[in-house]
Amino acid sequence: MAWAVLLVSAVFEAVWATALGRSNGFGEPVATAVFVVALIISMAGLGTAVKRIPIGTAYAVWVGVGAALTVTYAMATGDEPASLPKAVFLAGIIGCVIGLKLLKAPDPEQAPTPGRGDAD
Repeated sequence: MAWAVLLVSAVFEAVWATALGRSNGFGEPVATAVFVVALIISMAGLGTAVKRIPIGTAYAVWVGVGAALTVTYAMATGDEPASLPKAVFLAGIIGCVIGLKLLKAPDPEQAPTPGRGDAD
């Protein structure tokens, strides 16, 4: 469930980033409102997801998916030129996100105790 929440919040990250770009320095009321609402939803989702997913992994996935969606949308709408190299690098970002999801979570009993070195 935490991964689903994280992915939905990443979609809202792409929404707020796109709305921010269209807000004209917060001078466009509709785009500014979309930005604020999407930002709140996105941050709330990220905050919820990090209760179960380590912050480093969650943040990398959130930023990676959000950035890839933002660029993909910009290319699809013609706001940004599309190219094969750009598509390859976006696929790389998504591949890395999938890799982070596939990694096995560490066993809490095998994790080192904070503040104690390995020389026990």
